[in-house]
Amino acid sequence: MEFQDLSTVFKPFLFSGLSDDERKAVLDYIETINYKKGDILFSPGEKAEHIYFLQKGLVRIIRPAEDGSEDEIALFAPDDVIGDFDFARGADYDVRAEVVEDSSIVVFPECGLNMAALAGEMPRIISKILLNSASIVIGRIKETRKLVIDRVSWVNELQRQVHEDPGTGLWKQSFLNEEINRILESPSAFVMLKPDRFKILVDSLGHEAGDIGMVKISAILKDIVRFYGRGWAMRFRSNETGILIPGCDEVLGQTIADKVYSAIAALPPVPLFSSGDAALSEGETSQREGETYEYSGTLSWGIWPQDENTWELFFNGVYDLLMESWREGGNKIVRYTKNTGKGS
Repeated sequence: MEFQDLSTVFKPFLFSGLSDDERKAVLDYIETINYKKGDILFSPGEKAEHIYFLQKGLVRIIRPAEDGSEDEIALFAPDDVIGDFDFARGADYDVRAEVVEDSSIVVFPECGLNMAALAGEMPRIISKILLNSASIVIGRIKETRKLVIDRVSWVNELQRQVHEDPGTGLWKQSFLNEEINRILESPSAFVMLKPDRFKILVDSLGHEAGDIGMVKISAILKDIVRFYGRGWAMRFRSNETGILIPGCDEVLGQTIADKVYSAIAALPPVPLFSSGDAALSEGETSQREGETYEYSGTLSWGIWPQDENTWELFFNGVYDLLMESWREGGNKIVRYTKNTGKGS
């Protein structure tokens, strides 16, 4: 089905904020069904796992009464959206949707799929749709605050799946790029870290040892975020990591940088060679046995907006200073200063 043929599907608020590529991806999980008069879209007790876009025809909504009678409470015409409110709440239907005349209806997601399954296929897109659906609830019934909170927890979990680095559990840079305008608060401390001589560890013991090392470093960053009760521990390019702490002044920023530096240096050294290393000759083994990798890190940090008003310039300045200091030998803390790109 051509993309433009279903352009009207994307009028509902549910799909607002999707890019053209994301909308095209959604189309793969949409189907148009021709219903006959008397067909039932859904009945009381069924879980609301679909949204219906009425292209042609009429659909009425009937609520059963306790005395066995039925009341028609709504009549939907072409271009109406059916079931979006129950879908947004993840609720069970308490009404019946009955086709009044032959109708053409677009169903999302297509029959045989539910949102949980679809989230596994395209979690980023579904997280946006679920955020929009939560807004539907907020806008229509403010009293359902608990319902919204329960729903948002699912959205947050989907966002974490999209933006979480699988090896370390840290937030990816993609999270920062997308959410920076929402999470940034003046003043905010930003600390970046790059482990020193990490190539020695990986070359000696393999990538698995490097992965273990990154997990240890990540645990330090996450512990600091938990200690202060706010902020985000993140992984950037390669083995560069960092912490963003909102509402954090220069004094606290220095304290956090010192904590990270000291905690990295306190990690237990890693033996690089042993008597059982088959790759070494007997002489090399005796000479190199006992060598260890000693953890240390290069840190660069600054305060936004004190050190740079524009976040992108600030981020790049802290990063460039980090890499410059690391190449010079590292194992130190450098302070990014306003509009200079130099450490102190």
